[in-house]
Amino acid sequence: MDLMRKRIDPDNMEIIYDRPFTQESFEQDFEIRDGNWYVEDGWLIGESRKNFASMAIMKENFFGPVCLDFYAKVLEPCTHDINCMWSGSWNEETNTRALAYVSGIGGWWDGKVGFEKSPEYKLNCGTKLFDFEPGRVYHMQCGSIGGHVFVIVDGKLAIEATDPDPIDQSKYGRIGFEAYCTRVAYTDFKIRRADYVEIPAWYDPEF
Repeated sequence: MDLMRKRIDPDNMEIIYDRPFTQESFEQDFEIRDGNWYVEDGWLIGESRKNFASMAIMKENFFGPVCLDFYAKVLEPCTHDINCMWSGSWNEETNTRALAYVSGIGGWWDGKVGFEKSPEYKLNCGTKLFDFEPGRVYHMQCGSIGGHVFVIVDGKLAIEATDPDPIDQSKYGRIGFEAYCTRVAYTDFKIRRADYVEIPAWYDPEF
């Protein structure tokens, strides 16, 4: 798959975390920071009625360029928001997300696919060109290489953007899932080491 000046192969990136969701593995590897989170039949389910990033975050930091690889769906009767966080940090005083990249589908109050950079939210990118269907299972591969953010859905590049002030991925490595005023389920979760090869940005004259 080609990004701007980069070629990536998300299905074959090195796996650095791969553990099926059970209640035991979830309690060992994650912390609930807000919302109701539990595991049922291999799915991690998050529930929250708040207009707030109710999150379950991993206890371990995963530094460096990463790609979160998972399947997810919104649960009835809800209709919106499948979101994840990486290269992140947490404000323990306010119990809110601090510096982090966040991406998702069916979100941003208008059914968009996109990403944002917390906590200032001055860098946001989104589009409604992706046709989100509540209840459908989506394969998501979201991550960044330096400040080059990508969101891949069902094997197709949904959005990419470059951050002019990239998060230092050697210092920030919190990863998590979000329930934003919704019921959402995640499964088959892996963390991959995001890598790439450079490709030329070049046109051959066509006339």
